[in-house]
Amino acid sequence: MPVPTRTEVLVVGAGPTGMLAALQLAERGLRVELIEEEWRSAGHSYALALHPRSLARLAEVGLAEEAVAAGQKIETLTLFDGPQPRAALRLAPPGARFPFVLALPQSALEELLARRLKQKGVSVHWSHRLASLEPRADTVVARVERLEKVSTGYAVAHTEWAVGKQLEVEASFVVGTDGHASLVRRALGLPFDDAGPSQVFAVLECAAGSPAGELRLVIETNGTTSVLWPLPGERARWSLEIDAPEVSAEERHKSRLTTQLGERFYHHLDEEVVRALLYERAPWFSQDAPAPGWSIEVRFERRLSASFGRGRVWLAGDAAHLTGPAGMQSMNAGLDEASDLAARLERIRGGNGGLDLLADYGRERTAEWRFLLGRAGRLRPGPEASEFVARHTDRLLSCLPATGDELASLAAQVGLTADRG
Repeated sequence: MPVPTRTEVLVVGAGPTGMLAALQLAERGLRVELIEEEWRSAGHSYALALHPRSLARLAEVGLAEEAVAAGQKIETLTLFDGPQPRAALRLAPPGARFPFVLALPQSALEELLARRLKQKGVSVHWSHRLASLEPRADTVVARVERLEKVSTGYAVAHTEWAVGKQLEVEASFVVGTDGHASLVRRALGLPFDDAGPSQVFAVLECAAGSPAGELRLVIETNGTTSVLWPLPGERARWSLEIDAPEVSAEERHKSRLTTQLGERFYHHLDEEVVRALLYERAPWFSQDAPAPGWSIEVRFERRLSASFGRGRVWLAGDAAHLTGPAGMQSMNAGLDEASDLAARLERIRGGNGGLDLLADYGRERTAEWRFLLGRAGRLRPGPEASEFVARHTDRLLSCLPATGDELASLAAQVGLTADRG
């Protein structure tokens, strides 16, 4: 189906944030088009957990029950000081409809969202890349390139992507949910500067190795952080923080295929190296622990856009912010941002507000992310905080699986107060 030349909202990027934005807009009666540069959704993906607030957002579009049925409920977070457990937190915000965090791979979430979009009559226009944006008085003109496969070569066939057709789409608003390399953000000329040091993790999947409803966060004396997420099917995802040289290129399986996570590809890690890391960081594993299903080395950056947008063009999700992987904060915040934007656009379309609603969105979300990235304010230990918690307060900020008021409630269980600066 071709992309219409006129719509109320153009959403750029069909990951979970973009799909939920389009779905929330359609549920509110706005005409929406969704374009994506990739030719299909991702297979493997890093993001794999939904916070209680995200489940509430899915409930607004009738998807929470299906998500819960497909995922693994996690009700407890245990903090470890190396091999020693130091604190246990309940992952249940006061009065929450969903008193747990849900482990659900991003690919499974995208399948649910895509199916619901189809039921609402919204198509994902795959292989459509944003080329430029031209803001006008009451609209935004987006130039879009439709990509087509082109076979090249003689003895060995090779497939590349080329621009098959250029389109113009006039939209009242544009929502950029197109990830870390966001073309929408670049079209706005917004810097995407470092907001803190990056982290390198060995990421792997294996048999669970811990109770199904428990999330484990291990903070080592050397300052590294590791996190164990239980998955459906008695599996688990480990993210083991390492120094970049700790797993060198020579220790990788050069002959094996790469694994795709989101938009990027990564080399597998040598199994012996991975097993050694597991025994070091997770001593409760026996020496005959099962081999990892797949394992890779990933660098996670901390970045924040100079703003979340302006005028009729706004950002949500990884297009505006990146952080470490332990608390799964970036995708979950993105889902909340997508829903928030949809609600504000509905109010504007109904004559119950102007563009100042979007400017408020930008200010509020920037303030929240300056806090989450440690740029303004911090978690502060009170008298009830243990010595272990007080010592690792700054590290815990990005490791707790929550944002906003839910994060403050979770931190309070171990004697921490959210000072937002």
